[in-house]
Amino acid sequence: MSRRRTAGAVLAVAVTAPLAAGVTYAARTGPGPAGTPAAEVTTGAAEVTRGTLTQRVRISGALAYTGSYTIGHQGTPGVLTGAPAPGAVVNRGDILYRVADAPVRLLLGAVPAYRDLRYGVSDGPDVRQLERNLVALGFDPHHRMTVDRHFTAATAAAIRRWQASWGWPAYRRTGRLTLGQIMFLPAPLRATALETRVGAQAAPGATVFTATSTGRAVIAQLEASERGRVHVGDRVEVSLPDTDPIPGRVTAVGEVATSPTTGEGDGPPATVNPDEATVAVTIAIQVPRGFSLDQAPVTVDITTGSRPGVLLVPIAALLARPGGGYQVRLAGGTETPVEPGLFDESTGRVEIVSGLTAGQSVEVPAR
Repeated sequence: MSRRRTAGAVLAVAVTAPLAAGVTYAARTGPGPAGTPAAEVTTGAAEVTRGTLTQRVRISGALAYTGSYTIGHQGTPGVLTGAPAPGAVVNRGDILYRVADAPVRLLLGAVPAYRDLRYGVSDGPDVRQLERNLVALGFDPHHRMTVDRHFTAATAAAIRRWQASWGWPAYRRTGRLTLGQIMFLPAPLRATALETRVGAQAAPGATVFTATSTGRAVIAQLEASERGRVHVGDRVEVSLPDTDPIPGRVTAVGEVATSPTTGEGDGPPATVNPDEATVAVTIAIQVPRGFSLDQAPVTVDITTGSRPGVLLVPIAALLARPGGGYQVRLAGGTETPVEPGLFDESTGRVEIVSGLTAGQSVEVPAR
C-alpha cells in the first residue's frame, strides 16, 4: 500500500514485512545490553536511483461468481420433474426447470414476467423484452417484427417459430405464451443449489433453486479510510493461485461500510470495531484459460497514481533514528537522516524526499 508515513510511527504500530525488515536491521546493528554481543548482520548495497513510484493499494479478496438469484415457480402447482444440477449453466432460451414435465424457459430482461403474452395484449416493457429475445434467438429471420412495446402479428409468428423449435406439432403452436412458460432474468444463470426436491410439489411462489450469473469477478474488502483513493476505472493487478498476475479494472466501490463483530454466540453482547470497517470493491477480470477453480483467494494491487522523477531506495534500507524519524547507512558506514515520502510496499521501494542524491549507495540487509 502506498502512503506517506509519520516519522517514528514504525516504533508504535505493526508494519508490513518490507518495512519491518528495515527496522529489524536497525535494531540488530545497534549496541545491545551490557555484556550481550550484538548480532552480526550481513549487509549488501543498493544504489539510490531516480524513477517513478507507483502508488498502489494492496487488498485481499476472492474470485467468485457474481449475482444472486432465487428462481421461484410462477405457474400452476405441480410436481417438480426436472431441475438443473449445481454448476449447470442455463442460457437464453434454455429450460430452467420442469413442472409436470412442462418446461419453463429463460429469457433475458429486467422486468419479471407478470401476465400472458398474446396478440391483443396491452403495450408494455415485457413485450419489448420478449421481442428482443425472439430476435436474439433467430426467430424473426425476415425482420418483420419491430422491437417495441406493441405485440403484433409478427410477434406471434416469431413465437410460433420458437414453439416449432421445441418439437411441438402445428396445432400446439399458438403464438402465445402463458404466465409460467417463460421467466425473465437479467443474465444467464449458473445453478448453485436445489431448494425444491425433484418429485416434490412446486407451489406458486415456491423457490425451485438458487443461482448466480455465469460471470466471475473479484470481490475485495478495502479499509473504509482508504475509500477515497480507489475509483471506478482504476487499473489493478490480480494475483490468483498458481498463475501469473493478470490485469483487471475496478467496476464498483461500495458505499456501505461494514465491520466484523465480536462476542457473538453465548458470550457477551456483540461489539463492533469501527476502525476495522471495510467497503466492498468489485473488480472485473478475464479468468485465464485453463483456470479451473470456481472460487479462489486473491491479492489485488490497485494502481491509484504515480509520482515520476523521485529518488528511490529499498524500504529495507530505512533505519529507525533514536528519538524518532529515519536514517540510512551509506556504503562507507556513515549514517545520514532522511525524509521518506510515499511507500510502495508491493515493490519494496520508498521515495526519499531529502537526505540523499542519485547515485549514492546505501546498506541493506543481504538476502
